[in-house]
Amino acid sequence: MNKVLLLGDEAIAQAALDAGLSGVYAYPGTPSTEITEYIQASSEAKEKNIHSQWAANEKTAMEAALGMSYVGKRALVCMKHVGLNVAADAFINSAMTGINGGLIVLAADDPSMHSSQNEQDSRFYGNFAMIPILEPSNQQEAYDMVYHGFELSETLGVPLVLRITTRLAHSRAGVTRKEIKPQNELSFPQDPQRFVLLPANARKRYKWLIETQHIFVENSEQSSYNQYIEGTDKNKGIVACGIAYNYLMENYPDGCPYPVLKIGQYPLPKKQLLRLVEECEEILVLEDGYPLVEESLKGYLGIGIKVTGRLDGTLPRDGELTPDKVGKALGLAQEEEVPVPEIVKMRPPSLCQGCSHRDVYEILNEVAKEYENARIFSDIGCYTLGALPPFRAIHSCVDMGASITMAKGAADGGLYPAIAVIGDSTFTHSGMTGLLDCVNENTPVTIIISDNETTAMTGGQDSSGTGKLHTICQGLGVDPTHIRSFVPLKKNHEEMRKIMREEITYKGVSVIIPCRECIQIIGKKKKKK
Repeated sequence: MNKVLLLGDEAIAQAALDAGLSGVYAYPGTPSTEITEYIQASSEAKEKNIHSQWAANEKTAMEAALGMSYVGKRALVCMKHVGLNVAADAFINSAMTGINGGLIVLAADDPSMHSSQNEQDSRFYGNFAMIPILEPSNQQEAYDMVYHGFELSETLGVPLVLRITTRLAHSRAGVTRKEIKPQNELSFPQDPQRFVLLPANARKRYKWLIETQHIFVENSEQSSYNQYIEGTDKNKGIVACGIAYNYLMENYPDGCPYPVLKIGQYPLPKKQLLRLVEECEEILVLEDGYPLVEESLKGYLGIGIKVTGRLDGTLPRDGELTPDKVGKALGLAQEEEVPVPEIVKMRPPSLCQGCSHRDVYEILNEVAKEYENARIFSDIGCYTLGALPPFRAIHSCVDMGASITMAKGAADGGLYPAIAVIGDSTFTHSGMTGLLDCVNENTPVTIIISDNETTAMTGGQDSSGTGKLHTICQGLGVDPTHIRSFVPLKKNHEEMRKIMREEITYKGVSVIIPCRECIQIIGKKKKKK
């Protein structure tokens, strides 16, 4: 038992190791990536043969973690908030199958969209699945929730959601570790039929899940993570969820004058909420994300009390919560923001100098100009920066894998040429099924898999497709004569242009694989050597 300085992500990883983890499953996604990387770098994890390899996507990670739970072992599955969309099928159904070994689903949300397409709040997924949610207010609580969470999962018989946000994931604090637990022994569910979700079984499991809800609420009401803190001024009561509690206390270092209900575990503790409502004239809800609690208070208590928060404009409807925003909502004096001089401009991110994607976009722009209606559908990765100057090369970026399927739909609608740009890791994450759709209809699309042999956007993790892309495309049915490749370098300019023209001209499925290792990874390898 010792105290260590850890990021929120690292505290979660260390807690899982100390709690008897047998495997972590994940696909890289900021702000969750460091959890798996911490376990991968752990000598303890290597000695205990704890699984820590990256999965092809979040769905496969969720399913593998559920499989590990099935045999009685404790598993952690990690993803960013939009990754939970990918894992949703297995995630929602895991609430009905239940678990055997403890299972925690870590969802790292990104309010303000620092590196994401949206601000979605994963607590809604937990409510949707009807399973308990844990939301830490600091790094120590994140550690404790994971350490005790596996046992709670096994006691309640369902997976738990651990919801964090960017600020907690990427800030440091002292964390006191607890006693190291051994891994669970291999065991099997007493009722194996519950994992077989045929309609007859699924109906029984759904009834069980509904009938168990009161146990989840009672557990939440008794949880140490949900605290009712007395206050002398009953004009206002405050509900502070997760990290919002920290922001509240930053504004009241000597103690908050109002009664506060600190929430760290869901379902919402109804008894404590009713007490707050009965004692206070109005309620202010502080939550980093969507107005989940605010909506619940206005909807299901049915007591006509004034509830303020994000919905009525007391707090901004979008963006992450901050101490300043909380202070303003409380009517406390705030320092005026210093305006940014006009001469100071935001510097947009850009592709690294020497990046292989640069050469791909330069030649793609050159060739695309030869066609009146050429449209380039892109995807999630470093290469999404091709939307910015100096390239301005792409016309879409929606979600993982959408480049290929959007290009297909556009081609189905009569667009020519329809071009997709996708990275090697994103292709194996969500692009392969789209390519199969194209092959099945011989859709006239040109798919460029820009292969830099890594998952570069999130720090250079291993890519599932490295060395396999040609084989995968051929296995999916692409004509081998229309699977082309080149090394994206200036000296190969004419070869690249020739291949691009030939494959765009071809009125069927063609795949071009420009392949050159990420310049950052090359630098890291040299430094390591």
